[in-house]
Amino acid sequence: MEILLFLLAMCLFAAVVGPWVMRRRGGIRQVAPGSPDAADPDTYGFARQEELDVRMPGPDQDLLDVLDVVQGTQDWRAASQLLAGTPKEGEVRWQRIQAFAGAASLELAQRPGAGGAWLRTWRAESPKDAGGAAVHAEFLVQQAWRSSAAGSDDFRIILEEARTVCGEAALLAPGDPVPYIVELAVARGLGYTPEQFDQLWAKIIDRAPAHMGAHIAALHFHSERWHGSRAEAEAFATAAAARAPQGSLLAALPLFAVYEHLPEVNLVQGFYRGQVVTKAVEGAMFAVHAARSDDPMLAHVRHLLVLFLVHMERWSEAMHQLIRIDGHVGALPWTADADPAAQYTVYRALAVAGYEANGGSPATLPH
Repeated sequence: MEILLFLLAMCLFAAVVGPWVMRRRGGIRQVAPGSPDAADPDTYGFARQEELDVRMPGPDQDLLDVLDVVQGTQDWRAASQLLAGTPKEGEVRWQRIQAFAGAASLELAQRPGAGGAWLRTWRAESPKDAGGAAVHAEFLVQQAWRSSAAGSDDFRIILEEARTVCGEAALLAPGDPVPYIVELAVARGLGYTPEQFDQLWAKIIDRAPAHMGAHIAALHFHSERWHGSRAEAEAFATAAAARAPQGSLLAALPLFAVYEHLPEVNLVQGFYRGQVVTKAVEGAMFAVHAARSDDPMLAHVRHLLVLFLVHMERWSEAMHQLIRIDGHVGALPWTADADPAAQYTVYRALAVAGYEANGGSPATLPH
């Protein structure tokens, strides 16, 4: 019986790991690091793993400059000024608020009791600052999800406080959708009823009907692992994609729905080449080609495409996404891992290896 169980375990291991080690056509042969046959991402100008920025999905130099000032001086005023000058209705404000909150949360984790003091000072010295209130609310949300087990008393207490601060932020900036977008994570954690969620979603749609970040956050709520189902999440994503304005990245939302429901262990041969995945990937590729080059959500879609394109062995297309996003890994699917940079570099190395195994090189990859 023990031998039978051992053999079964080995078969399952081979089914999962085998495809990565040896491909049937244009195969990827596993070699030791440093071997002359080893694919080298450095030859493509990619950033080293330790240089990857885990805070953001793509470049935002103004944000980086302000973060350096705030963290270097512990003075919050530069952050307040940047958010005050960032349009309320766009995606950039949401991303910057997430980045400021994440920076404060990381500081606190690194220096318990002392880190993130600039955010506490910001709230104490300028309690009517809408930007500060929004960052505070997002900070509490991130603290709840990072430091407490979902459903625990501590988790719920922190999220209840976050909900209160979301309300304060909304009152300070009536036309700003961000406080309500922050509350979507509160809704997921506290388990809002469908009626409560619909009321919250209506406030967001009234203010920013095509907000991609909001739709991704709402999709989590509708997913099978939280308060919906696979069918409900797919219906939500498909409806959003169907009514998306021309050039909107909402056309890529079905790919995020597929990602939300990926199996923990995939034993189905050809899963990533099936109709559902292929259709979602093609929709996301179309959205990327149709979007503005400066769309702040473009990097989010490109990052997710890399994961799927690598699994589909569409090496050249994966490489074309990588050369446009490399350097930043603050996006799904990498942020779902404890070490986003490490997870990203694994997929990047696989893309390079597959590309070169099929005749590609730095010289054949247009930028």
